[in-house]
Amino acid sequence: MAHTGAVEAGGQAQPLRSAIVVNPVKVVDLDDLRRTVGDTLAAAGWPEPLWYETTVDDPGRGQTEQAVAAGVDLVFACGGDGTVRACVDALAGTEVALAVLPQGTGNLLAANLGLSNDLAAGLAVAVERGRRLLDVGEVDGQHFAVMAGMGFDAQMLAATSETTKRRIGWPAYVVGAARHLRDRPMRVWIRLDDQQPLRRRARSVLVANVGRLQGGVVLLTEAEPDDGYLDVAVLTPNRLRHWLSLGWAVVRRRDRVPRMEVYRARRVEISSNRSQPRELDGDLIEPGSVLRAQIHRRALWLCVPRPEQAPDLTEDASAAAERGERLVEQGHGEREE
Repeated sequence: MAHTGAVEAGGQAQPLRSAIVVNPVKVVDLDDLRRTVGDTLAAAGWPEPLWYETTVDDPGRGQTEQAVAAGVDLVFACGGDGTVRACVDALAGTEVALAVLPQGTGNLLAANLGLSNDLAAGLAVAVERGRRLLDVGEVDGQHFAVMAGMGFDAQMLAATSETTKRRIGWPAYVVGAARHLRDRPMRVWIRLDDQQPLRRRARSVLVANVGRLQGGVVLLTEAEPDDGYLDVAVLTPNRLRHWLSLGWAVVRRRDRVPRMEVYRARRVEISSNRSQPRELDGDLIEPGSVLRAQIHRRALWLCVPRPEQAPDLTEDASAAAERGERLVEQGHGEREE
């Protein structure tokens, strides 16, 4: 799949059939969203997209499978982390590409693409046809594109209210994190591939495909989305000053981060002495005492700002946003004519 380098060039290629899988709860004005997306895609020469709304019973996987069965080339995931992860679940292993139109707050895959909540940028990235064939992780038959976690990271998500997220955005997660900084660590055994298990007293164990957290903070600078490996971060702070030194080193992008060990593996098994909160791509899953993850090589076509093989998927995101604004304006102008 080629990268055109400009939104305007997207219309020169064969138009793509697309579908929008949208969580209506996350959208302030669904009619306005439909108009903006429809007009923008029409300006790029694409046909009217199919629309599917998620439900409480099905957060997006079934709708995405319907879109694939209908013969689309690309699915836009329009919602929060749960919507995006459901779409990843359905698209992993197919030839249909995923594009992210983030809504709500703190969308983790969008943060790794440098898209924030910018609708225009998300549309531009899709229309420009920049694609990367990414690895995906799997836990208990569920797929993730960014990271899985057990312990503190999932506690933070559980402690962050939807009301606070709507009011202040991704910094709401900092509020949720503060409530659990002094919790006792968990005893874990971490098996990497076929090696002997590591024994640790950890606050969190993250199994990552790419390295950005909420707010775009880079935790794992060496993580690459298509290298066939999962990066495993073991966080072991047990005092407030440990958290502060760890956080400062991450923000400063230091080569060595205190109280954090990093490993790489294709298969990871984390076992705890008691049930722990767990999450996939910023979305809570059932608590458990074990988290088993494995990598699937080159399993998901993802629309990215630039398709070159750079570790950081945010390359060219700000320029894509500017081009997207022009395309959206063009779509609005054609409707008014």
